Amino acid sequence: MTRKKVKLAFIANDSARKATFKKRKKGLMKKVSELSTLCGIDACAIVYSPYDPQPEVWPSPMGVQRVLAKFRRMPELEQSKKMVNQESFLRQRILKAKDQLKKQRKDNREKEMTQLMFQYLSAGKIMHNISMVDLNDLAWLIDQNLKDINRRIEVLTKNTQSQTQVAAPAVTDVVAKIEDKGQGSHNGQGFDINMDLMHKQNWFMNLMNSGGGGGNETMPFGDVNHQNGFWPNPFFH
Repeated sequence: MTRKKVKLAFIANDSARKATFKKRKKGLMKKVSELSTLCGIDACAIVYSPYDPQPEVWPSPMGVQRVLAKFRRMPELEQSKKMVNQESFLRQRILKAKDQLKKQRKDNREKEMTQLMFQYLSAGKIMHNISMVDLNDLAWLIDQNLKDINRRIEVLTKNTQSQTQVAAPAVTDVVAKIEDKGQGSHNGQGFDINMDLMHKQNWFMNLMNSGGGGGNETMPFGDVNHQNGFWPNPFFH
């Protein structure tokens, strides 16, 4: 069972605050020891409290003095590079919270305008009680949606054109092979079949160049050899 998240706020009850201090102090010392062992770094901890007359240190008073002496030998710029006090730490937390609040307000506003837009679309008109601020935000949202739609149309158009360029040479090769097979023993009949295949090829190329449809074009099934039970197929041989 996961532990309930504790609210980071001052504990008003004296006994509860003292118990929490002892528990958290023990965990802090353990974490410092683990960090030093796992990462091979020099670390120390000094904890002052109103409950003990002397501060508690880790790993020992001599170990703390050694780490502090090493720290003081560093350049002053390096010492204060990542150093924070209580005030600067709280300022960082406040700025982060403000940024999160600003982002959340923007998301909420966008969802509100999206809902309003669908309401007006279902009604078929803009209500007269909308404010100028809402109108401006609604116009911005509609503009963003239109830009997104245009981007999707461009992607689909490019994909269709690339597929057309790949499919057209393949169909031409297949039709050419069928036309070659039509030459030979049936001279007059083969000529009629080839003319019908060329008609189908031109129809297919026009269909592919027009983006795959949009009109009322139908497949021009030929009836040259319909009486013989044979329908020439330009896609198979």
